[in-house]
Amino acid sequence: MPSLRMLQSGHQDSFARDRLPPPDTWPQLLSPPAGIAYPERLNAAVELIDTQLRAGRGNAIALRGAGLTWTYAELADRVDRIAHVLRSDFRLPTGARVLLRGANHPMLAACWLAVLKAGCIAVTTMPLLRARELAVIAERAQVSAALCEAGLLEAWNEVRSARPSSGPVLGYGGAAAEPHRLEDAMAAHGTPFSAADTAQDDVALIAFTSGTTGQPKGTLHFHRDCLLIADVLSQHLLAPDPDDVFIGTPPLAFTFGLGGLLIFPLRAGASAVLEPQWTAESLLAGIDQHRASICFTAPTLYRRMAALARRDTLRSLRLTVSSGEMLPADTRAQWHDATGLEMTECLGSTELLHAFIGCRPGEVRAGATGRVVPGYQAVILDDQGQPVPPGTIGRLAVRGPTGCRYLDDPRQSVYVQDGWNLTGDAYLMDADGYFWYQSRTDDMIISAGYNIAGPEVEDVLLTHPDVAECGVVGAPDPGRGQVVMAFVVCKGPREGNDAFVSELQHFVRDRLAPYKYPRRVRFVTVLPRTENAKLQRFVLREWARTEAAS
Repeated sequence: MPSLRMLQSGHQDSFARDRLPPPDTWPQLLSPPAGIAYPERLNAAVELIDTQLRAGRGNAIALRGAGLTWTYAELADRVDRIAHVLRSDFRLPTGARVLLRGANHPMLAACWLAVLKAGCIAVTTMPLLRARELAVIAERAQVSAALCEAGLLEAWNEVRSARPSSGPVLGYGGAAAEPHRLEDAMAAHGTPFSAADTAQDDVALIAFTSGTTGQPKGTLHFHRDCLLIADVLSQHLLAPDPDDVFIGTPPLAFTFGLGGLLIFPLRAGASAVLEPQWTAESLLAGIDQHRASICFTAPTLYRRMAALARRDTLRSLRLTVSSGEMLPADTRAQWHDATGLEMTECLGSTELLHAFIGCRPGEVRAGATGRVVPGYQAVILDDQGQPVPPGTIGRLAVRGPTGCRYLDDPRQSVYVQDGWNLTGDAYLMDADGYFWYQSRTDDMIISAGYNIAGPEVEDVLLTHPDVAECGVVGAPDPGRGQVVMAFVVCKGPREGNDAFVSELQHFVRDRLAPYKYPRRVRFVTVLPRTENAKLQRFVLREWARTEAAS
């Protein structure tokens, strides 16, 4: 178990440290592999940017995208200006939580780095979230300010009107005539910013993940964790160098994207391409245009790109990384046939910040996710928490130098047991140490790389005046892995028909992120329940499987 001793914090606002779970509920934290160590006083943004400047890489390209190309020196200048805005204009104390809202873009990356350099805590949110979802995050994290893409300000302003303590907000990327522009505030600052004196175990970010109840869980990660995922995972799986160009689709609000498209490239002195949105066609074109060498995306998009890919336009690629959902063997094969590249798959979680199981090219075993990353340990446990022999299905348990620390949440004791992080995945491990995915052990729906909590969708559907009861589960889907399927009991005299299906789908899309809406709706007269009225989700999942098969 971790030591009870923590370093003296550099945070004036102790909100995050005060809400860390009790140390005896933390997972066992393992020492990093030999040669990896950090000083007690550590600011991750300094290590990611200023270190490159001191190495003479100021004129090297750091970020591209949205028509912009920034060198490390230009990125550092913008980061310092934004940090001045946070501390001088907003008058935020160190340790304050700053909500970030925007699609992938160099400016969003600069904002994230500035929050850390200023000694504040980044709370990066998905651009698709609605005011209802943002309000929960703002309250849970006690957000003190926000930096928001101009086109997404409306939902956040709705939150601010109901919660004035959310503090000031500035938008970026809008027209020059618009008020409250971050760019205008940045223009007033031109001096270097002295990074906040943070401890390596000061909280750098709060990443929110949805649980099976639909209530988001905030995961707390330290400044040292931001470097650990690069120095342990990225070095092992990717071995990047300054000539690499990273590209991909995962949002920076996902820790998969934060690592793969920002932390990993900057730590290596490489560059990244950040675009707000990619299609299969545009991502292939982007790889060719930017001569990208490392691509991160989900199996769904690799499947689409495989049908369009030409080897002569992908000659710059050396690694393609898949995560976010199980990688089907046929997708791996199609990609290899189309490109000649062997897919690198990895498994991670928001709770551990990034991946802990993966496979490098040359070590792939078709159908297996991979082997545990050096520095981490993984076992398969039975329901009593005991290790099971190779070839036996059980609960995946992981521990390493990063681990789960929920923000003031009793579910800490569910995810962490006996020092292990229990990921909610059912796996088996073979005799050679390869891990083979079987299913989720909870009710999370994983659709095209998105984690969706069925009860959250149910809560919205039940607010419709013509819905009496409903149950939401994942239904098998060849394109997305799973899709959200709703079983609905109509409130008479409303009839279940195609028109009502469309109405319910739009109803959910208007209230939740669009990827959460039920792509399939089945009307039933009664939902399966136990004698004490508990919904039998396993019956709904069987109905969904039967319907998909037919």
